[in-house]
Amino acid sequence: MKLTKKPKVTKQKIAKIGFTDEHLTSRGGLIFFIKYLENIGIYFHLHRLFGSIRKNNKGQAVPVLFKQLFSFFIDGTSFHMTRFDDLKKDESYADIIEETPNSLASSHTMKRFIKGFSFVRIWSFRRLLHTLFIWRLKITKPKVIILNIDTMPMDNDTALKREGVELTYKKVKGFAPLQLTWGRYIIDAVLRGGSKHSNYSDTVIKMIDNVVKKIRKDYASDALILLRCDSGFFDQKNMKAFEELGIAYIMGGKVYSDIKTIAKTTAPDSWDRYVKGQQEWKYIELADRRGTWDRFRRMFYSRYVTNDDGQVIMDFNRPDSVIYTNLGVDSIITSAFKETGLEYYLTGYGIIECYHGRGNDELVHRGLKDFGTEKLPFKRFTPNAVYYYSMLVSYFLTESFKEDVGEDTIPIGYYAATLRRMVIDTAAKIIRTGGKLIVKFYRAVYEQLHAEQLWKDVLHPPPIPV
Repeated sequence: MKLTKKPKVTKQKIAKIGFTDEHLTSRGGLIFFIKYLENIGIYFHLHRLFGSIRKNNKGQAVPVLFKQLFSFFIDGTSFHMTRFDDLKKDESYADIIEETPNSLASSHTMKRFIKGFSFVRIWSFRRLLHTLFIWRLKITKPKVIILNIDTMPMDNDTALKREGVELTYKKVKGFAPLQLTWGRYIIDAVLRGGSKHSNYSDTVIKMIDNVVKKIRKDYASDALILLRCDSGFFDQKNMKAFEELGIAYIMGGKVYSDIKTIAKTTAPDSWDRYVKGQQEWKYIELADRRGTWDRFRRMFYSRYVTNDDGQVIMDFNRPDSVIYTNLGVDSIITSAFKETGLEYYLTGYGIIECYHGRGNDELVHRGLKDFGTEKLPFKRFTPNAVYYYSMLVSYFLTESFKEDVGEDTIPIGYYAATLRRMVIDTAAKIIRTGGKLIVKFYRAVYEQLHAEQLWKDVLHPPPIPV
């Protein structure tokens, strides 16, 4: 048998580098997000809420500046304001976000815009978040609206002195905004100094009151609302406020010594079991009335028995917990849950499982930190608040973008880093022909993105109600 020689493979070496005047961009995927923003009608609401900030016709329109802010956050290359100076020099970036080079804002322009907001204008950002929340509710139509409220400490320890930056319970200096979440969305927030604890002042009650009224006015007057929160919000004032609003709540409590004594003396056969994977809890149901309370409330005492590995937890290392709720007690709320086929939420097992679901709610905070930054760039509180709320709105729109374009195109589970790597940071060529601007991707990338379907989705998303 005659052996043939293996063909010699020659590698083509790069001999030199150069430049081209063709419009090439490494952010080709931004066009899908830009088209999505246009077609959901977000610019109408931005003009409605913030349009009067523009004092004359010489500068850029407010929606144009917000579009650049949203693009800045979804791009995520840098969260320093000087990033706008780099972008202003890039004509291909102007093309991909459908602007002209002259309309791109420099860092000084964007700083003037952000510093032009008065403190009272901050409430308009919260109104915008409420509007976006109602928009998503009308699309998904959930049987029960499960809300979660919590603080999110932001590490601003390495920055220069900032107004409102204080020591947080995480032992770092920063802010500690109070955030209300629904699923993957942050629907309301109050930016606060880092030393403010969860239940500081009457902020919690006012926030919940505003959101509940918005739901019942603009979504459904009989909507079932369930709020869950940890022991940082354990206060009879909160409970009474939630009960008067007619919403259900599942709230973590404090394990006082008298409650522990009752648990120790409870017969072993009186405990029920809650199992999740290899983890197991035992729980009992009690009625509790603290010293200053005017009534008894339904309470569950749960005991962690086995961990993720199925190992038994010893008494000295066992994190017992207490949960309070008005589910199964308030007759109107209980009847509403039964009529909607949600009896499961009235059971001890269902209440404990729902409370443990707070772990998924906290992933929203992780997602926001992955999307944006904990370090706010300005020295004064109000400009930092504008920057923070712009980041929240950008994050909300990014999450809705993932949901509206379909799971087959962009998985909902993508964190911001993955979304940027797989979709936004895509090389593309921008050409002008026949009076049209066309963005072209490499064929393999085009197919990988399902770009044809993605383009159809962003041209016809569900619009925000006017």
